[in-house]
Amino acid sequence: MLLLLFKRFFGKTASPTDTKQNKTPEAIVTQIRQGDESLREQFISDYRPYIAKVTSRFCKRYVDPSRDDEFSIALMAFNEAINQFSTESGRSFLGFAETVMRRRLIDFVRKEQRHTQSLPYSTFEMQDEDEQTYNPIETRQALQAYEMKLASDERKMEIQEYSKELESFGISFMELVDSSPKHADSRLMLLGIASTLAGETHLFEHLRASGKLPVRELTELCGVSRKTVERNRKYIIAVSFLLQGSYPYLYDYLNISGQERDLSEEAGR
Repeated sequence: MLLLLFKRFFGKTASPTDTKQNKTPEAIVTQIRQGDESLREQFISDYRPYIAKVTSRFCKRYVDPSRDDEFSIALMAFNEAINQFSTESGRSFLGFAETVMRRRLIDFVRKEQRHTQSLPYSTFEMQDEDEQTYNPIETRQALQAYEMKLASDERKMEIQEYSKELESFGISFMELVDSSPKHADSRLMLLGIASTLAGETHLFEHLRASGKLPVRELTELCGVSRKTVERNRKYIIAVSFLLQGSYPYLYDYLNISGQERDLSEEAGR
């Protein structure tokens, strides 16, 4: 059903205008975001081969755009990437779109596996050409191993993406892990400052554009000393980008619990 809907929406022929008239994908996306919705359909149509390539690489097999649900998921994610892409981030659109597609495909595979594992073991029983029955326990273990590999790949991708965000501020990922506050009270205070920075759009965009931490504004908003903010500059910047983005695996690396994140967000309001 999902594949059929997308074939109806995206499968029809768009206007003959070539979206690649010496325009970068970033420029085309900007034009779409400015209201040229007719260009969106043509742009997606032009990049169907790219979407199929990314999907096939992820699935480690050929993905048929005409019948595989994985292609529909990636197609929807590519369209989502158009809506979410920020030209101010300094990233390429295709790199960003691949990240979104991979995440949506991972979500899809996990959902399918949860459904499969909810069935009784007898459902897995199959016979090979010699009429030998497969071991359902081994099948389940293979599914679990595959899910673990997907999680590992996602974790690596998050670290690479996050590290690129930090490079422009002279912050390395390993340095950040080492500088994470050891005491819970200190960590919670700095999380609150970072949450304020991430939540105040004008302050965060100023940081992204200028590379400078808005120290004075943060001291006033959070009621902390200038020395506290300046001494923990790298940690505050890094955590603000963590809160702004989508990096679920990285909270463990920085010793940030779900409860602490909720408290820091409340403190930042």
